[in-house]
Amino acid sequence: MSAKKKIFFGLMVIAVAAFMVQPFLAEKYVVPVLMYHHVNYSRESRSDTVSPENFQRQMTFIKAYGYRVISLDEFIGGIKNNRIFPKKTVVLTFDDGYEDNYTYAFPVLRRLNFPATIFISPGFIGREGFLDWDEIKYMQDKGIQYGSHGMIQAYLPEQDEAHLIYEIRESKRILEKELKHPIKYYAYPVGGFSRDIKDRLMREGYEGAVATNRGYDRYNKDVFEVNRVKFSDKDRSSVGIWMKLSGYYNLFRKLKKPY
Repeated sequence: MSAKKKIFFGLMVIAVAAFMVQPFLAEKYVVPVLMYHHVNYSRESRSDTVSPENFQRQMTFIKAYGYRVISLDEFIGGIKNNRIFPKKTVVLTFDDGYEDNYTYAFPVLRRLNFPATIFISPGFIGREGFLDWDEIKYMQDKGIQYGSHGMIQAYLPEQDEAHLIYEIRESKRILEKELKHPIKYYAYPVGGFSRDIKDRLMREGYEGAVATNRGYDRYNKDVFEVNRVKFSDKDRSSVGIWMKLSGYYNLFRKLKKPY
């Protein structure tokens, strides 16, 4: 068999295989909910940090290749209403509320008109390296949504009843008082949660919660344990970024126990 025929035969095999698995993959598509932390010039290679240039590269990739960025609000509401999201849909989230989100990430998001949710902790607001109330309120006026990351980002599975109330209820109360907006969503610190913790969030008036890659629902049907896709400075290649944005990334990564 000639080289040209081998190539043609190989392409035909790939095309047939892609056609055969398409129905299977269509049912497995999961809107990627991206998770960021720091966006800054770190001298260390940290898994929770992306440089401003690389963050802009990742966001530009999303824009250039026609992905639609929706708010966490629209995403959670869609799940509850059994909405089928079109492929190339993306949600952006940030954890911890670092000041570099305001300095480096926010200008890019605003220029590209991308909605995002930042999960913040009242106990850290105004501390060195974290957002202050003026920055938070300014970004809120420009379309950034906020959620709770607990009062001091305590690992919830290790907390007693009193501390759970402090982390979950008090953080919501303070944020709503200051921002004059409902706080609908919670981000589990380190991704840890349990059935009881999910029930507590529901009782306290939350409408959903996001984890990391913890839990048992890799398809994000449960709005109180939404799996997210972590981005860092290692995500530089177009192929790597495309894989994480494909909507099938959850199929191939190992999920951890929720606590």
